[in-house]
Amino acid sequence: MKQPNEVLFYIGTYNTKEKEAILLGALNKDTGEMRVLGGTAGIENPSFLALNSSGTVLYAVSEQDEGKVHAFAADAGTGALQPLGSRSTDGGAPCYVSVSPKGNYIFVANYTGGNVNAFPVNDDGSLGEMSGQVKHEGSGIRQDRQDAPHTHSVIPDSTGERVLVCDLGIDQVLVYRLVDGKLVTHREVDLPPGSGPRHLAVHPSGQWMYLINELNSTITVFANNEQQGDLKILQSISSLPEHYPAGSDDTAADIHVSPCGRFLYASNRGHDSIGLFYINAETGLLEQGDWVKSGGRIPRNFAIISGMLLAANQESGNIVSFRVDRESGRLIPTGNELEVTAPVCLVPVQP
Repeated sequence: MKQPNEVLFYIGTYNTKEKEAILLGALNKDTGEMRVLGGTAGIENPSFLALNSSGTVLYAVSEQDEGKVHAFAADAGTGALQPLGSRSTDGGAPCYVSVSPKGNYIFVANYTGGNVNAFPVNDDGSLGEMSGQVKHEGSGIRQDRQDAPHTHSVIPDSTGERVLVCDLGIDQVLVYRLVDGKLVTHREVDLPPGSGPRHLAVHPSGQWMYLINELNSTITVFANNEQQGDLKILQSISSLPEHYPAGSDDTAADIHVSPCGRFLYASNRGHDSIGLFYINAETGLLEQGDWVKSGGRIPRNFAIISGMLLAANQESGNIVSFRVDRESGRLIPTGNELEVTAPVCLVPVQP
């Protein structure tokens, strides 16, 4: 049971459907201590999770060769989950799921399938039959990682009228209009060859978007014209320290903007760090700040929850908590960690 000084969060993992693969964690807001309260079995490799805006339905991809997306009724107070069924994603290795602002559609990116899907949401949160799909074509210069399209994330804009897709395999961010549940091409934004676009973060003002590029460990800053559904590249900056000799094992992973809009954080695998960047309030441009070790190996995902940053280290099987300094944005280790098998996604129960 949750204590008064705790907040709840879901943990997506790589685990079999026989095991409790979606876990419910509790974070002590005062100390950074964490514990597991329970879990949900029956889903294989729930590697990415998303809550609707009211916190009443959780969606989880099942990352396997024949991908699925599951829906769960969620108790916003206790975090308890009840299954609402699943749908095939018509593609392999789904790695991202997101919910439209109104909660009436969800979107799924299939990494090995190279395709993106839209599903309508029923009144109870369960999923209707797939209403739209787009399949990308092409390749990139990295034959080891870009031999084909690899859609890595899909997020709706604040209006719900468009969705943005990062494709690691073809070095593009693609913008689609959502028209009667169909995905219609609107814009294509090219990134430098070999970038490997992975995840996007939106500034609270909506003026700027920030893209983490997995393969060349950079962050791209965009001016975001949401009215036109257009992105303009303003800056590219390394996610790694200036004099760090990056190698083939160094790949960027996750990116988030602080709720105050002053700080941006990015995770680096190989270097195994969380980088802090300062956001210029007038231009949205980034300035490098500081790096802290993530406290484990391969920080695939992290989340900012109640003034804390939790880093999910996939290979070392631990989640490590940091206090976020309100003035400087710097991350201060709390000394607390939670052992979890292959944690790969963290989502607060109260969105």
